Amino acid sequence: MNGPVPARVPGPVKAALIGLVDHAVQAGWSTSRACSILELDRRRLWRWQTRQAAGDGLDDRPPGGNPIHGLLDSERQAIMDLYHTWADVDRSHRKLAHRGSYEHLVWVSPSTVDRVLAANGLKLEGNPRPPAQPRSPWPTWVDWEPNQIWCWDASQFGACEQAKYAHGIVDVVSRKWLSVTLGPNPDSVAAKVLFTQALQAEGLWDDDIAARVATINNNDDTELPDVDGLPLLLAISDNGTEMRAMATRRFMAACAVVAHYGRVSTPTDQAWIESLWGHVKGEWPHLLAIDDPAVLRAELERVRTIYNGVRLHEGIGYVTPNDEHQGRGHAIRQARRDGLAAADQARRNHRRNPNQ
Repeated sequence: MNGPVPARVPGPVKAALIGLVDHAVQAGWSTSRACSILELDRRRLWRWQTRQAAGDGLDDRPPGGNPIHGLLDSERQAIMDLYHTWADVDRSHRKLAHRGSYEHLVWVSPSTVDRVLAANGLKLEGNPRPPAQPRSPWPTWVDWEPNQIWCWDASQFGACEQAKYAHGIVDVVSRKWLSVTLGPNPDSVAAKVLFTQALQAEGLWDDDIAARVATINNNDDTELPDVDGLPLLLAISDNGTEMRAMATRRFMAACAVVAHYGRVSTPTDQAWIESLWGHVKGEWPHLLAIDDPAVLRAELERVRTIYNGVRLHEGIGYVTPNDEHQGRGHAIRQARRDGLAAADQARRNHRRNPNQ
């Protein structure tokens, strides 16, 4: 053995070390000096000597010991019986643990069920994972610039029972919160109001769009209207009923807006609007306690002003969405880089010439 005594050594090695120390002590060495030469902790030597004197043996005992709250043999057998009876129905160890208490057979935690089954070589089949769904690509005509890609969704403000659904639109490129509406239900009417407000606020609503919208409002056709030329923008959303409704689709087509739906049960496909609502509720939690629709509507507009014009957004390089939406973001980010470089150079010059 060379170097410090390892943390784990077999029993014969412990006995040999004890013998070496005893031989050194008989030759006139002190125990401390012998342990120092062997690089052995004195407390470890003392514990080994105590166990050797008691006849307990020096080999390491298996971990775990025998806890007073350990499983009983009858409980282990009950878990095995649960597996053989219910494994085809309850395909997870979590369900099987709850099945045990549901049937008044055994009361154990899910991790205990998993451990007992693993110790007996048993494995639950589990439910197969759904196949991965390919993400639909964006159209080739989409450019990475403001007012080309919008993302929209609704979120609930439960305290306001009369109008608890807030619909919002965020610009994917600039992260600007373009519009918000409040209503009692997530329906196509709310979607129409939301997009009308956003298109008008961004100067994209024109006479042609107004005429096409008036046309579809005056007839009950189920066909989507045709629009010549390139679409105006891409609108990303999940597969909610208000998004998939025929009335919403016809309105979007009349506005030259192409709907793009994310994958089912994949909220990351709409990460921009999910992030917006998460920040709004997290940074302005008082909104969740408002029960008056008029107050909630006014507060949402106030928060939207702060979100767009005051709050710095990490995802666009710590500028405001208004800065990025209006083309000032690059200059602000470059000014910070230039300022950091100039400040660094000033500090270097000061250290070279501290008297100047």
